[in-house]
Amino acid sequence: MTPGFPPPDRPHSGTPPEGGEDGPDHGIHLTTFTHEGRFWEVFLEFVEEPGDPESSRARLCYVPTDRAEHEEPVRTTVIIIESTPQEAHEAALALDRYHLAGLLRSVT
Repeated sequence: MTPGFPPPDRPHSGTPPEGGEDGPDHGIHLTTFTHEGRFWEVFLEFVEEPGDPESSRARLCYVPTDRAEHEEPVRTTVIIIESTPQEAHEAALALDRYHLAGLLRSVT
C-alpha cells in the first residue's frame, strides 16, 4: 500500500487536519491556493461506496487558513472515481488552480 493512501476498506474520516498536515484519519493535502482574498487548503478525502468496493471515490475538502471557529470546511460531492487510490490521487493533482477555484465557487 502506498503511504498516504487509506486502505481500501478504511476511508478517511473527512476531518481535515488543523495545521494542514496529513494523517491516518485525515484527507491528503493537495495544495494551498488563493481565492477571493483568502488562502484555501485543499484536501482529497476518500469516501467508501459499499455498492462498488472495487473503485476509489473521493471528494475535495476546502479549508480556509484563516478559518473562524464558526466556519466549517467546504466539501464537494464525490467527483473523482478511479480504479485505485493512486489513480484518484493523480486525478486530483491534475486539477489546476482554475479548476479548484471553480469547484470551490460551486459549493460556497
